[in-house]
Amino acid sequence: MRKLLMIAGIVLLSVSVKAQNAIKLTDTAKLYNPAADAKAEIANAVKQAAAQHKNVLLQIGGNWCIWCIRFNNLVTTDPDLNKYLRDNFVVLHVNYSKENTNKEVLASLGYPQRFGFPVFVVLDGNGNRLHTQNSEYLEDGKGHSKEKVMEFLKGWSPEAIDPKTYEKEQ
Repeated sequence: MRKLLMIAGIVLLSVSVKAQNAIKLTDTAKLYNPAADAKAEIANAVKQAAAQHKNVLLQIGGNWCIWCIRFNNLVTTDPDLNKYLRDNFVVLHVNYSKENTNKEVLASLGYPQRFGFPVFVVLDGNGNRLHTQNSEYLEDGKGHSKEKVMEFLKGWSPEAIDPKTYEKEQ
């Protein structure tokens, strides 16, 4: 009986340890694909954005980056941010890791990695780089501020940069 209780305790302990490990964001996140062809994926995202009158939001980082995971969790779980993002942007996660630094792609985007990770690059429907955003300015405590993120998204939405938006003001 003692052996049975001891075995049951060991099994429960190992299940508990596995469950704790499974919930680590950096262990379970698979947002970034080191094997992806970033150049081809960006070209496809630009085509999709042009067809849908959206801009492209490149979120550059890696599965190793807790701030990348935190940002993604915020914009995918907050209903307001999620809706605004989906209505106005085609989102693409571009990998930066020891397996693949996407050196040529990042060079073509003006070396956004200089700001750390995650870093965001906004492209229009023609693939022109409109803005590079240092994510540090969107942070609040150990996460990102919903208000700052929404302000960033609204500031670089298709409507915000469309000259017709401002003709209405006159």
